[in-house]
Amino acid sequence: MSDFTRRQAIGTAALSATGAALAATHGSAAAQVPASAAAAAFAGKHAPKPLPFNPAKLTGLSEKLITSHWENNYQGSVRGLNTIETRLAAAMADPEFPPVAYSGLKREELHRTGSVVLHELYFGALGGSGNPGGSIAEALGNWFGSHDAWAAEFRRTAMSLAGGSGWCVLTWNAHTRSLHNYWAWDHMHGAVTGTPLIALDMYEHAYHMDYGTAAARYVDAFMANLDWAVVDARYRAAIA
Repeated sequence: MSDFTRRQAIGTAALSATGAALAATHGSAAAQVPASAAAAAFAGKHAPKPLPFNPAKLTGLSEKLITSHWENNYQGSVRGLNTIETRLAAAMADPEFPPVAYSGLKREELHRTGSVVLHELYFGALGGSGNPGGSIAEALGNWFGSHDAWAAEFRRTAMSLAGGSGWCVLTWNAHTRSLHNYWAWDHMHGAVTGTPLIALDMYEHAYHMDYGTAAARYVDAFMANLDWAVVDARYRAAIA
C-alpha cells in the first residue's frame, strides 16, 4: 500500500470512529452545548474569501481550473472546518465523549484549518505579472545568492511533491529570522515559527485539469502569475 493510500485509509478510519461516537451522543447536540462552548473557537462561521482576480485572465491557468479549485477544494475545506468546529462544541458537552474520537476531530480541525489558510494564501498571491520586486526580491537574493537561485530551489522543492500531494511554501522563519522554501506533505506541515509568503498547491487537483501529469508546466504558470506586491506586503508584515 502506498503512503498516500495508507494516509487516506487512516484518515477515513479516524473519521468513521468520530462519526460513530457523534451518532452515539445522547440528546440534542445543540441543547447540550454549554455557553462557554458557543465561543468564537467553536462558532463554525468561517466564510470563503472571493478570488482577488479575474480567473479568466490568468496566463496558463484556465478559468475552469481555477474556478473548480476555488469552488470545490477551497470552499469544501471552509465548509468542513465549520462542521468540525460545531462538532467539537457538541463533543465538549458530553463528558463521556471518547478521547480517541475527540482526537479524530482535532486532527480534522488542524487539517481543515491548514487547507483553508494555505488556499487563501495561494489564491491571494495570484493575478500579477510574475515580475519580482520590492524588499522581498532583495531579501531572496541575499538569502539564496540571487533571485534565480531562489526560484530554482523553489521549483525543485515543488517538483519533489509532484504526482502526489502537498505544498511548496516560501516562509519567513521568525525563530531563525531567515527565508526558506519548505516542503509540506499535507495541510498540517509547516515551520513552527514560520509565516508563509508564497504557498504553491502541489495536489493534483490544482493542475491536472490543465496539464495532466506535466506538473513542471503548472509550476511555471503559477510563477508567471505571482503578484509580487502581495508577497512583498506579506514579507514586510512578517519582519515588522
